Amino acid sequence: MQMRFGGAWMSGAHNEVIGVANPATGELLDSVPLGCAEDVDAAVAAADEAWPGWTEIPPRERGRRLTAAAEKIREQADTLARLLTREQGKPLAEALNEIWGAANVFEYYASIAGTLAGTAAPIPGYGYATVVRQPLGICAAIIPWNMPALILAWKLGPALLAGNAMVVKPSQTTPLTALCLAAIVEDACGVPGVVNIVTGTGSEAGEALVAHPGIRHVSFTGQTETGRRVAARASGELKGVTLELGGSDPMIVCRDANIDAAVAGALRGRFYNCGQTCTAVKRLYVDGPVYDVFLRKLAAGAEALKVGNGMDSATTMGPMHRAGDRDRLLSLIESLREENRARVLTGGSIPPGANPAGHFLEPAILIDPDPASAVMTEEIFGPVLPVVRVDGIDEAIECANASRYGLGASVWTRDLATAAHVAGQVRCGVFWVNQHLSLPPDVPFGGVGASGIGRENGPDAPDRYRETKTILVRP
Repeated sequence: MQMRFGGAWMSGAHNEVIGVANPATGELLDSVPLGCAEDVDAAVAAADEAWPGWTEIPPRERGRRLTAAAEKIREQADTLARLLTREQGKPLAEALNEIWGAANVFEYYASIAGTLAGTAAPIPGYGYATVVRQPLGICAAIIPWNMPALILAWKLGPALLAGNAMVVKPSQTTPLTALCLAAIVEDACGVPGVVNIVTGTGSEAGEALVAHPGIRHVSFTGQTETGRRVAARASGELKGVTLELGGSDPMIVCRDANIDAAVAGALRGRFYNCGQTCTAVKRLYVDGPVYDVFLRKLAAGAEALKVGNGMDSATTMGPMHRAGDRDRLLSLIESLREENRARVLTGGSIPPGANPAGHFLEPAILIDPDPASAVMTEEIFGPVLPVVRVDGIDEAIECANASRYGLGASVWTRDLATAAHVAGQVRCGVFWVNQHLSLPPDVPFGGVGASGIGRENGPDAPDRYRETKTILVRP
């Protein structure tokens, strides 16, 4: 598959490619160009040519075209989901849910197209003041491999509605679905070059995109350390940035919680997408009186998960996306066990009979983890869930806040007063009560601390891709 600039498929300046493999089988699916700085220049030039025509289209019409894109995505959902499973690894049901979610995002932004307006008011002594909001011009999006379709929509939807043109750099390991989606959206918009895709590595294509003087805003989703580098490179050109970075979400189970619902929430919250989600449950705190029964049901639920190829309808958890990440988790689990820094209740090994070319790992439940261990202090991307017994809600809150991250968090309780108390005390950008992980595009999403800067989604998202101009008129 090729890159796409200005409505055309392109092979890239250097005619070099990188392979895209299936994490369940090791099979080479396709290859994409190894993009370079020259390709970024060409993509930005195509966007620069396209965006004046796109911004002249009224917002309501831009919204109508986003609706048309969503319709096309839904029409091709089965094909796109199969491609996503093959390149990313997640079960087909999860892939289909993600494709539908991407369509839903475009539909949401289309629904608010009529709200994009400025303000006007008379101000005594100054005359009439009008504040207009204008598109920035050309914006960049850097997409991770874990949710490539949904996060692409999160970034394209508001930027396009606001009247900008986009240059996108997908992950080098999951570029195929993003390329297909970008082509669908660009065709629906009817302006060649309004969406452009440069494939390649972050160190070459990504760095060139962030540093390009023609880019006005960079929206990045990925690791915290990489986000810091993106912010530093963007600051040299005074670009705006939105950084959705790492997370180590705590989940608190109170003694009055619906235990079965909380167990189901923890299983989905941690092992959805093989635990490779920014807002996954990564630390679980359970109140002492319900700890034993909760843990017993949690372990049984983890052991019941079917690990396998995502294309198999019986699979409920696919492989990890990258072999190196799987191997590092295996090493971490073993070192925690050997050093008596955690006990492995269940899982944490390569499943018997698994395809040796795949990146499979059994879902692991760890108990009695050392609070200073990596599994408690760092973002762990993978199917490993540490569980901690706590003595009451105050200890749970203290433990939840003992992290440099602050993306999401949840509490499970029947008491609304307890829920309100915990919501007010835990530092995070998104807080759930009796649920975790799912998030509609209608509300802002982002974190505090090491989890990032700015917000994605919600009704204000288009304004992050616009700048204000104040016009004062004296009659």
